[in-house]
Order: sequence, then C-alpha cells, then structure tokens
Amino acid sequence: MKKDLLLVLTIESVVIGVVLGFVIRPFNPSNDTISLIGFPGEIFMQIVEMMILPMIISSVISALAQIRPRDTSRIGLYTIVYYMLTTLLSTFTGIVLVSSIHPGDPALFHNLGEGTLDDTALSTLDTFLDQIRNMFPENIIQATFQQVQTNYIPVKPRLQRINTNGTTILANMTSEPMMKPILEYANEMNILGLIVFCTGFGIVLSILGDQARLMINFFIVLDAVIMRWISALMWCYPIGILSLVCKNIVDIDNLAETAQALAMYVVTVICGLMIHSLLTLPLLYYIFTRGSPFNFMTGMLQALATAFGTASSGATLPVTFRALEENLKIDRRVTRFVLPLGATITMDGTALYEAVAVIFIAQLHNVQLTMFELLTISITTTIASIGSGSVPAGLDTILIVLTTVGLPAKDLSLLLTVDWLLDRIRTSVNVLGDGFGCGIIYHLSKARLHEADNDELIRQIKQDIQLLNTEIPEVVTPKASVSAPLLESGFASQSQPLLTTPAFDIGPRGNRQVMNPANNRRFSQQQYYYKSRQGQLTIPVPSNSGGGSDLNRKSSFSSIEDRRSLIDGSMEFTV
Repeated sequence: MKKDLLLVLTIESVVIGVVLGFVIRPFNPSNDTISLIGFPGEIFMQIVEMMILPMIISSVISALAQIRPRDTSRIGLYTIVYYMLTTLLSTFTGIVLVSSIHPGDPALFHNLGEGTLDDTALSTLDTFLDQIRNMFPENIIQATFQQVQTNYIPVKPRLQRINTNGTTILANMTSEPMMKPILEYANEMNILGLIVFCTGFGIVLSILGDQARLMINFFIVLDAVIMRWISALMWCYPIGILSLVCKNIVDIDNLAETAQALAMYVVTVICGLMIHSLLTLPLLYYIFTRGSPFNFMTGMLQALATAFGTASSGATLPVTFRALEENLKIDRRVTRFVLPLGATITMDGTALYEAVAVIFIAQLHNVQLTMFELLTISITTTIASIGSGSVPAGLDTILIVLTTVGLPAKDLSLLLTVDWLLDRIRTSVNVLGDGFGCGIIYHLSKARLHEADNDELIRQIKQDIQLLNTEIPEVVTPKASVSAPLLESGFASQSQPLLTTPAFDIGPRGNRQVMNPANNRRFSQQQYYYKSRQGQLTIPVPSNSGGGSDLNRKSSFSSIEDRRSLIDGSMEFTV
C-alpha cells in the first residue's frame, strides 16, 4: 500500500508542478519569487546527491563481494556490450529521423537570432582519453570531488626576426593564435573512477572469502544503513520534484516564440526518444528474455516519474534500486553493479539528442553532410556521451561533436531554451535503458548466480542481508521490580533492554522453541531461545507472581563462560 501511495504521489507531483508552473507564469514573478519556488527542490537535490557517493561505494563492493570472480567478468562484459549496443542504436535512430523530417530551416535565424557560444579546440580523441584517465584516478580521495579534463589555452605566438633596410623587426609568423592542450581538474565527482576502484576492491574481497568477512560485513551494513536512510527520504521526493518542475516552467523566457520556432526540432527529438524506449529497448528485452517488456516497464513507473522530475540519473538511482529489486525481483547482486555503471556510461537519450542537435544545426546552415560525416557523428556522440550524465544539457559533448565535423558551435545556445523539457525526457529514457539492461543481464546470469548460492559464505551473506532488511525487532525495558534481582545475578542491567518474545519469530536463521520448564524451575512462565550458528541466545520471561526467594537465587548465567556465550549469541543475532 505504501509503495502504491508513493508512486501516485510521485506522478501527481509532476502533473501538479507542470500545471502550477503555467498558472504562475502570467503573473511574471520576480527573481526572488522564482528562487523561493525552486528552493525546496534545490535542497532536495543536494540531499540526494550527498547520498550518491556512499551509496555507490557500498552497493558496488557489497554486490561484487557476493559474486565469484569468473561470474563478475561475465556480468561486466554483458554490461559493457549492452550499453554500447543501445547507445549506437539510439544514435542511429536519431540520425535517421532528423535526416527524414529535416526540421532545420535557415529561415529560423530570423526568429531566433544568432548564437553566442564560442568554438572549442577539443577533439574526439581528447574526450576519449579523458574518459580513460578518469577510469584510473591517481588519488581515490580526489576522485570523490574532482575529475580530469582536457582544456586548451593560448600560447605566445612565434616571432621571427626580419631585416628590412638594415632594420631588424620581430614579426608574428602565425595568423591565428596557437592553442596548447593542458590537463585540468574540474570540480565534479569522478564516478567512473570510483566504480572501477570499487569493482577491483569487491573482486578482491570475493577472492579472500572468509578471511575478509569482517570487511564484507562492514560494507553490507553500510549499504543497509544508506538504503534505510534513503527509504525515509523517499517521502520527500514528491515535494522536491514539484518544486523543480514548477520552477523550470516559470523560469522559461519567451515560451510561445520558442515553441513556434523550434516545434519541429522538439517533435523530432521526442519521436526519436519514444521509438527507442517503446520499440528498440522492449524488442531487445523480448529477444533475450522472452518476457513481457511492458510488464517490466510498469514495475519501473516510479523510477521513470522520478527521472522526469529530477532530470538526473544519479538522483533516481535509489528509486531504481527499489523498483527492480522489490517490484521486478531482480537479484541485488546484478542491480547494485549494473545500475551505478549504467548511470555513468549509458546515455541512450543523450546520444540521440546530441546527434539530432548536431544535424539540426548543419541544416540551419544548409550544410550537406556526407555518409562519412554521419558515421563520424554517430561514433563521436557514442564516445562523448559516456560519462556525461552530470554535464547540464550535454553542452560540452555537443561542442566536441560540432567541432569534429567542422560546424559552428555558437548556434548551440539557440537550443538551450527547450532543453528543460528534452532533458527530462531523455533522462527517463536513460533510466529505462538501465532497467532493461538489468533485466537482460540477470536473465543471462541467473543460472550462474544460483550455482554460486551453494557456496557457504555467499549463502551466509545473503541471510545476513535478509536479516538486515527485516523490520527492527520490538524491544521493551524490564520493570524495576523484575530487573533489580536480575542485576544482582549478573544477567542483565536496567539499561539493557530485553527482546520481546515475538522478536524471535523473524529472521531466516532461527526458530522459536519452547524450553522445558522442568529443567529450570526459577520461572513459572515458558521460556524461549533463538538458535544461531554459534550457539543459542536464551531470553527468560520472568513470572509476575511467585516467591521473591526464587528470584534472589543465584542465576545460572553468573559464570564468565555463560556470560560470554550470551554476548556471542547476541552479536550473532544482530549481524
């Protein structure tokens, strides 16, 4: 019931945000008012982004620690092949559509004016090398807040001495300023490098097995804590989404003129995204799994609505985890590895959007692109879209593609007026592609994962995760009349709560069993104990009636050995 309510609230927040934005627009609110409208959404995004780093680290390491190394390599290969294939297909779809519809018309310059962006000296090779550099950061701490990127700076022109009539002068031998590439650090989280590091870390933990059990338990508990925290924050998602959508609509300048001038461009992009999400991806899913892709999409409705509202694959990641693991019953070992990697490198919607934008600008300038240039655009957008999820509007990557094919980059600013809508739709397509990828990879790896479940360590880890994800047992503090005698006997203290009897009915590793009252006459009520791997945790239930002399007798738990076994049993129960 709670899941359905949260899904309804998320979808309603998107609709209400759109309606409220169009209602407020005619009143021409001031900049301060617009800032106040978007302030809850801004705080919401900061809270979610704060959780992304520990969530990715704990989820990737805890998942890979439960997978055999040979299975990890197979899952990783499936993941990379799937993401590259879908990105190429989305780019191809965008190129075919924009070439067929031909939305670019040179007459639009009269309505839109000239662009204002400058050209860049970046090339496709620079982008590709930057991605490789970011995969292997030199400082893992620095990778949590910075990543490497290539930038070009002007250098001093080369001067040459020239003698004229006995006079020596220095002349500039270059007509254009020379640009030199340098490596800089941008203030942006290097998620790709963190995933590579966590992948290696998790594989090593899996190889060590029981020797690394303490470290594995740490990341499993950390993952459970982060997800429990995020589960509480889920109810804040509708408020943040409503604020973000409403603010973006209110903040648009010249909405009517922009819609008329770029209507065909918007229609082309949306048609391409719909074809990719409703035809290409479901067809791939059906070919590999023979399952219903539309039932799969129904289970991801909340994740898709969240992606549309936040326009961020990273902010949608916790919702996608829950949708795939709880609604669609996909193994968490697959989702916790595939989804963080997909949120970084798979950008189906972004690649399609970039291909359409580049060809649209070429059509504005009456530039006829050859088949070789179209192929270059396809490959370049595929490479440039990798790791570009956190770049607003994909601006930097589109500049690279425009420079590669020799098109002016200044006109790109004309397209940013409609990007508030297209950015949300393509983010939803990216999240849907990640979900279908998890479904396909889980289907291909299901047999090996079930085979790995026969391993004792992996089975114990899965049981511990199930125990962590169950409801917290109810505890009660004993009354003074009962706890005082127990203090004398060394069994418990007033500050140490007793677990109630129903708490021992949960958990995958134990069952409720009745102790024989004849063997222990100290209590008149029945007693229960919980069986664990290292022993049993016994919780006596004292009687409210009976002689005080019986309670004052020396407890059987007074010895050091008995106390230690009780502590060991309680620790085993909590892990």
